[in-house]
Amino acid sequence: MPAYEYLCQSCDNRFERRQKMSDPLIASCPQCGGQVHRLISGGAGVISRGAESSAAAPSQCAMGDACCAPEMGCGAGMCGGEE
Repeated sequence: MPAYEYLCQSCDNRFERRQKMSDPLIASCPQCGGQVHRLISGGAGVISRGAESSAAAPSQCAMGDACCAPEMGCGAGMCGGEE
């Protein structure tokens, strides 16, 4: 079930609600009762477990960039030691 973020237009209260996509939008602020609107968020990541899922995901280099593949080593922040 996704979590949606809302913002109150009266008191600027920001809050989240876990809702089904088919659920109606929240209409009022739980803090003051004012009108709210749903914010557009960047989305959520997927959490998976097990060796199979981590093998498909890129690993992080020392510089914070993603490597091409986990089996390639990172050197100076680049994949496979490339500069």
